[in-house]
Amino acid sequence: MKAMTSALRRAALGAGVALLAAVPSTASAAATAAAPAPPQVRAPAAILVEPVTGDIVFQRNAHQRRPIASTTKLMTALVTLEHASLDDVMTTVDYHAAPAESVAGFGAGERVTVRDLLRALLITSANDAAATLAARVGGSRAGFVNLMNAKARQLRLTDTRFANPIGLDAPDNYASATDLVKITLILRRNAFFRETTNLPRVTLRTGAHPRTFVNRNLLVRDVPAVNGVKTGHTNTAGYILVGSASRNGVTVLSAVLDDPSEAARDSDSLNLLKYGLSRYHVVTPVKAGQVLGSAALAHRDQRVDLVAASTVTRTARRGDRIVVATRDAPAELDGPLPKGARVGTITVTHRGRVVARVPLQTAEPVDAATFVERLRDFLGRPLTLALLAAFAVCSLYLVLLRRRAVRRRQARRPGRGAPVA
Repeated sequence: MKAMTSALRRAALGAGVALLAAVPSTASAAATAAAPAPPQVRAPAAILVEPVTGDIVFQRNAHQRRPIASTTKLMTALVTLEHASLDDVMTTVDYHAAPAESVAGFGAGERVTVRDLLRALLITSANDAAATLAARVGGSRAGFVNLMNAKARQLRLTDTRFANPIGLDAPDNYASATDLVKITLILRRNAFFRETTNLPRVTLRTGAHPRTFVNRNLLVRDVPAVNGVKTGHTNTAGYILVGSASRNGVTVLSAVLDDPSEAARDSDSLNLLKYGLSRYHVVTPVKAGQVLGSAALAHRDQRVDLVAASTVTRTARRGDRIVVATRDAPAELDGPLPKGARVGTITVTHRGRVVARVPLQTAEPVDAATFVERLRDFLGRPLTLALLAAFAVCSLYLVLLRRRAVRRRQARRPGRGAPVA
């Protein structure tokens, strides 16, 4: 029976892998394809987010407070990373685990780095690692739980409270799908966390002897796009998974709570992650060196291209309109200006909000106009020609007037040598 269940679970995962690989990844393919159908999710509480846009792509009872089992350890990891160095060495505590608990097998008094304790915490969900981190970072389990709840308040996780650092069932140990994703978004800023939660297996080198564990998150082991994050399970909480997946520059995060089985948990997570990756893509509205205008060169019949100083990429929902515009772009330029001189600003607007500003600059150096070019330009202007023509007409008119005046004076003057009467 157990072998049959495992085979069915593997078959479901294989179908999920195929579905993820089949999603169109180019804008042209997406444009011709129909919008993907909403994901099929059985979990009573779930959420899917795209963090760059902040979109909640899917949600169901996402703010409902529920027991969260070992996903509690996400906050254990966050508090540890904020209060200890990865290279710190801690002496393990004596931890008496129940038969069903997940442990790394640390005995009391082993000297283990924080790095290895966190790897055990995140990869094999080791309760004994959580107990040691709590005692050494917080001074005691109660002290560490106080740090966990203080961090939850600081992050405004209004649907979260912790009673222990492990995730054992307790009335005051709960969170919502939304809050679990918020904690994960902060943790994923940390390179060590991202790397660790994406490992299919890990070997711990410190402690009494080397230990190797496989990741309890089977999706990380079997689906290339999936790169985290944390599983959880108790009889009360059901099966839980906070997941993440990345493809072609897009990352989406999901959380499913209280699924009835591991297979259902993994299937729900894959459906959500696949749906999120299909809805978004990375676009490049501006490329470095892209010509976005031109300016006339003063006093010359020439122009210089105006180009973008850098590239802008943006994660956007397929079908979103991104607007690129230039501000303060000059109609005319005079030198001397070097290549790359900033002459304006390019704005990128997504959903009515400016998401990027890039300098608009000259593609080539601009020399100062010479005296001859300035004179030629001056003489060639229509207004200049009109003024010169008017000056010539006025000058001619003045000459004619003067000649007329001279003739009149001559006509009035008595003639010389005229006979006397």
